[in-house]
Amino acid sequence: MDPITLRTTLVQLEHAMQDYVEWHSNLLREIVCGLPLDANDLAEDAHFNCLFGRWYYEQAPAELRGTPAFAAVGSEHERLHRIATRVLREVAADEAIVREDFEELLAGCTQLRRELDSLRHEIECTLRNRDALTGAYDRAEMLRELHEWHELAKRHVQTCCLVFMDLDHFKDINDRYGHHVGDEILAGAVRHLTQHLRPYDKVFRYGGDEFLIGLPGTDLALGHAVIRRIRDGLDGRSLACGHDGSALRVTASFGLALLDPEVSVGDSIERADQALLLAKTAGRNRAISWDESVTTSTRLPRLRMEDAEG
Repeated sequence: MDPITLRTTLVQLEHAMQDYVEWHSNLLREIVCGLPLDANDLAEDAHFNCLFGRWYYEQAPAELRGTPAFAAVGSEHERLHRIATRVLREVAADEAIVREDFEELLAGCTQLRRELDSLRHEIECTLRNRDALTGAYDRAEMLRELHEWHELAKRHVQTCCLVFMDLDHFKDINDRYGHHVGDEILAGAVRHLTQHLRPYDKVFRYGGDEFLIGLPGTDLALGHAVIRRIRDGLDGRSLACGHDGSALRVTASFGLALLDPEVSVGDSIERADQALLLAKTAGRNRAISWDESVTTSTRLPRLRMEDAEG
């Protein structure tokens, strides 16, 4: 989820948690103080109809529903309602409350609160690790993730393809249309990436209009196929509007390299950066993979100079 959606979700979650606290307080008053029972709590589908349940099943963002923390909250919430219904029916029948049932109810309330706190903490952590403008992960998260993937590569658990992406002629866009339009294009480009990547792929903002994409479990051949699809889609997508309302489109250049278990993470990043440089000097709007000749070619200093001039 992008930062705006994350912050909105966090506010919704806080309200939903307050609804749960109020329901819990009323439940205890009904059991302990003998207040009139809420008929909704006696129904088999009570977990759907409480205020918290309505948020969980009807209003929570779709992007949140696939996370383990969200699923854990739903499981505990449903279980708690089933326990509460059992206890309330004992109260309604004017029977003595079974001690084990009441203790299970209290334990369920505690567990649900833990799961809610865990979900909130996960959203807050994600917000701290995101670039505020684009929603891409920041460089601190990038280094942590890359080192984890590097360890997996060294143990031959999985390969990982690194991809540098740089928007073509982005400075010209800022100069012509202003930085607010440039910001729209940056955010739109990241949205395009995340919409066409797998849930466990990650986009990191490296700096300016340059992004590093991590594709775990992917070799160079598959990485090229993924990037070709992304590049073609980006080329035909409107990311912002010009002063006259015309659609603004951008292209991007890509440099690919494997996260090599035999060299440092920094060296692998440098390889992808060198491949990106060649893609830009070769005409932009293309993807090039790093190979050994890139570091030994006498063309590289000249290409760097030409790129700086262009």
